[in-house]
Parts: sequence; C-alpha cells; structure tokens
Amino acid sequence: MSLSIPSTARCCLRVPLRVSPGFSVRPRFTRPLSTVVEPETVQPAVKAPFLRRAASLGGRILLFTTIGFAMAAAPAYESAAAILSPPSEADALNELLLDDEARAKDEYINSHPLVASLRADPEYIESRPHLGIPPAWRKQNLTGGTLFGPGKMTILPYGWSRNDGKSYVQITHVGTDLCGHVGIIHGGFLATMLDEGLARCCFPVLPFNIGMTAKLEINYKAPAAADQFLVLRARTAKVEGRKAWVEGHIETLPAEGQEPTILATASALFISPRQAAMMAKVYPVNN
Repeated sequence: MSLSIPSTARCCLRVPLRVSPGFSVRPRFTRPLSTVVEPETVQPAVKAPFLRRAASLGGRILLFTTIGFAMAAAPAYESAAAILSPPSEADALNELLLDDEARAKDEYINSHPLVASLRADPEYIESRPHLGIPPAWRKQNLTGGTLFGPGKMTILPYGWSRNDGKSYVQITHVGTDLCGHVGIIHGGFLATMLDEGLARCCFPVLPFNIGMTAKLEINYKAPAAADQFLVLRARTAKVEGRKAWVEGHIETLPAEGQEPTILATASALFISPRQAAMMAKVYPVNN
C-alpha cells in the first residue's frame, strides 16, 4: 500500500516516512528543488599603462588650450590686421557714404565757398580723421561709430588744421536723431563735438600728438536746429609743456552772402599724458 503526499508537503529529504507502526512509505518527488547558485566568474579590470593614460590626458589639455587660445586671440588678430593693413581713404569713404542722402550732403560741403577758401589756404592741411579708425575699432568709437549714420552724423567730419596748432576748422552735418527737444540738437552732442574739435586743434603742439581733457567749459548761445550743417572753429590760446589751453565755438554754415549764427562757445585745457609715447604706438592719432 502506498500513500500519496500532498504537493505542499513535498521536500528534498530522502528518508523513510513512517505512517504507522509496521510499514514505511517512500514519497514520490515530481521536481527536485535546489537553492545552490553557481558563482559567476568576474574578470578583473585591466588598467591602461600609466604612460598611455598620461599621454591621453596631456593631449586633451593641449587640444582644449589651443582652441581657447585661438578663440581669445581672434579679435586681437583682426584688430592688428586692420592697423597694419588699413583700408585706403577712398575705399573707406565709399564704404561710409551709406546712401544717396549722405552723398548729397558730402557734395554740398565740397562745393561750399568756405571749403574752397580753406583748400586754397596753404597754411591749412585737410584731413578726415575718422576715416583712419580701423574697422574693428569703429563700433567702439563714439564720434566715428556710435554717433555716425543716417539721421545722426550723416557724414564724417571734414577737418582743416595748421601744423603749428594755432587753429582748426571742422564741418559736418547733423540729422534728426541727435535731439534732446524735438528738432533741437542735444547739448550733450554739441559738448562732444567741442571736446573733440578743440583737442584736435592743439594736438600738433602736444607730445606725440595726444592730449586728454582736463577741463571743459561751455556756454550755449542759441538752439541748434536739427538737419543742418555745423562749423566748429578753434584756436590754441596757450601752451606750457604738456598742457594746452584752447578756445572755440560752433556756428551754422551759412549760405553765400549770409552771416553764421554762433550756437555755443567753449574753453578747454588739454594735457598730454605721461604714457603718451606708448599710446601713440598702440593707437596712432590722425589730426
């Protein structure tokens, strides 16, 4: 006689099972059970030789350092190239006469009797100082970049100076986008024009043709209407070593047979800095 054991009571023990005195029964196993897990063989990590790892790290450092240096040096290279190989005045002028309106204003100045008289005077030297600004630096220059363009300074100023630094004349045109009150040129723009124009007057008598503003006094005489030509006149009053005192004013450019209107007068003190020699090498000044 055999006895079936419920599946819930099955186990892995192979021992006689006594049911009653006098006989024994072996249980039938339908499935052997095992809890033994075979361990996996783990291969130890193999490290690259030290020299090869060091060479790889050094190569990456060199690569990223080279890329960073090239990115940082690109603007400096552009500026240096612009200084060493500046565009000709004719090329710069063609580039900066932005539209037909600017060309018309430029032609009007060139045909004006005042310009003809200045060009006929052998004591005056004509120049367009802002044309010599390297293109890479133009956007960082107030007069030759920020204030220049349609509606602002329509054309870059014409200038006439004497080699002895005694006098300076400048002509430009101002548009409608330089106003404080509507239709009236902002007094701050006139101050900028006087500051720069009076400085250019005395550059020839200062060391290395460089001067920085130490004092500027302005008296406004009349409103400056927008969309008109302006004339700046300056004269050097006194020079002592690295110092120069200059006086000047801004007036309208009158039509032939009319008298100009004085809009603002100014006096200023300019001093050539002690590091002027180094500044002249980095940024040559065009009078």
